Amino acid sequence: MVALLSTWPWEGLGSFKYILFGPFLAKILHARHQEDTCSQALWCLHILILCTLRCFMYHSWTAYSNMLFLTRNRRIIKEGVDFKQIDKEWDWDNFILLQAALATLIFYKFPFLADLPLWNTRGFVAVVLLHIAISEPLYYLTHKYFHGKYLFTNYHSLHHSSPVPQPFTAGHLTLLEHLVLAVVIGVPIVGACFLGLGSISMIYGYVLIFDLLRSLGHCNTEILPHQIFEKFPFLRYLLYSPTYHSLHHTEMGTNFCLFMPIYDLLGNTLNSKSWDMHKKFSLDAGKNSRVPDFVFLAHVVDMTSAMHAQFVFRSYGSMPYTTRVILLPWLPVCFVVMLLMWAKSKTFLVSFYKLRGMLHQTWSVPRFGFQYFLPFAADGINKHIEEAILRANRLGVKVISLAALNKNEALNGGGTLFVNKHPDLEVRVVHGNTLTAAVTLNEIPDDVTEVFLSGSTSKLGRAIALYLCRKRVRVLMLTLSTERFQKIQKEAPTEYQKYLVQVSKYQAAQNCKTWIVGKWITPREQRFAPPGTHFHQFVVPPILRFRRDCTYGDLAAMKLPEDVEGLGCCEYTMDRGVVHACHAGGLVHSLEGWTHHEVGAIDVDRIDVVWEAALKHGLKPVSGVRKLIQH
Repeated sequence: MVALLSTWPWEGLGSFKYILFGPFLAKILHARHQEDTCSQALWCLHILILCTLRCFMYHSWTAYSNMLFLTRNRRIIKEGVDFKQIDKEWDWDNFILLQAALATLIFYKFPFLADLPLWNTRGFVAVVLLHIAISEPLYYLTHKYFHGKYLFTNYHSLHHSSPVPQPFTAGHLTLLEHLVLAVVIGVPIVGACFLGLGSISMIYGYVLIFDLLRSLGHCNTEILPHQIFEKFPFLRYLLYSPTYHSLHHTEMGTNFCLFMPIYDLLGNTLNSKSWDMHKKFSLDAGKNSRVPDFVFLAHVVDMTSAMHAQFVFRSYGSMPYTTRVILLPWLPVCFVVMLLMWAKSKTFLVSFYKLRGMLHQTWSVPRFGFQYFLPFAADGINKHIEEAILRANRLGVKVISLAALNKNEALNGGGTLFVNKHPDLEVRVVHGNTLTAAVTLNEIPDDVTEVFLSGSTSKLGRAIALYLCRKRVRVLMLTLSTERFQKIQKEAPTEYQKYLVQVSKYQAAQNCKTWIVGKWITPREQRFAPPGTHFHQFVVPPILRFRRDCTYGDLAAMKLPEDVEGLGCCEYTMDRGVVHACHAGGLVHSLEGWTHHEVGAIDVDRIDVVWEAALKHGLKPVSGVRKLIQH
């Protein structure tokens, strides 16, 4: 049986819970329409503004916590925030809705609150004194009680079920706990108002500072220099640090205070390691963190997908990318950020996860997809990629894999440029296209005897054509260049060359139901495919799903092994736990401990080898189609 007040009354509403803010907005709009500046409408306006600011506060702190390029050396608990924790904390903002409702009830109960002045200096003094004298000890005592067996099991264990504290974790509590917290935050405000010292600015200031300190304690990033507490020792008892509260999450019998450790000192619950640990994490901020074993070097795709980064909107980043109308107003901000990145930036850390004790990171080149097609931008992009490879080499990274446009043949020869320029590289540079080819081939059913291939003379197209012809599959290679076609055809064994056929028009495939798309095709060109055609693809961006009488495959991808740890963001349009095949290819290279570079042309003979290695390490194909490659 569910414990009393352990769930929220609007739990089943999902995102529709925000409709509960509707009456506030309706009151404001009605007053505006009637040209009436009544106190009730003004109060509703203040509540909505304050709720918005509070949401912005927690989102900003969460964004900062996930900016690994700033915080990686300051992190207290080193593990990643996984999908399970993100889902648990999805409704972290329930308390803001609750406190808005309670504030409304208080206003209707005490109408004199409508006459509060904008500013009252003595009110700030009063609210601080009431906080120290009432809120701090009240929270300390109730927090200790919530660590009792019954209350912890039925209520407070929810909060501690999040292994890595985040600002959103501060709101991850049951209804009963948030009712208690509402009293804690409400007593100083209501008390100051009853003393005749209240003001609008006092309410805003106290609530937002309260949220700021709650976010600080749960940010899992030590940002307070230990030197401050060493120079002014008494301050350590007046203000807690992120390390101090993180110790409460790892050693739950200590550090119960709200913001002021003096109450832990008085209650004999102060963790003796608090100051030493704070100093350690503060000093570690100047040191390099653990060196990753494998790095996937990605790039930004476009401005809308950029807003799905984990450090922008954590919740959206945990889901496959799709255009969200609610984010479109932020495009101007994203455009400015893009210009700043273009003007002055360097490759940065985006995310990480762990697999079987190995640390895997994703770095991003600070360039958007369209910039890769600007001729004058090529040298700058190659410089960023080269610097990332050299940095990985200095750090001792074992493998660095190049994503999509970072290995573009026209840009750097699929990574060959960097390997030739730096022959003594110890880090292995991998384009991952061997596994990309394997995944694409794996999706083709065994009974297919003919395929149509666009982008047929590209690196991937060549490998796919050569592999299929060995399987006695007839390949219609779309290309206008007879020279390039014949060069590829001559690479095939003599007895299989007849299976490679050059075509120059899409009409040649009007009877072929298996299309492999390696070059973007328009809806008009798709019309030549017969009904029932399946479009396999290795083109970026994916083609438009125009034909309703046909089916479309996704970009080549693989699902990571089940024992992956700390993964909490999706890779572009991929499902949770699924990564692009070039990412998976670098991962396999690292797990196998291969010592060769995988750059330039794809070795067709290694397609089966890489595929079998991927399966051996627990990576799984995403498609459920019967396998062509035998293993």
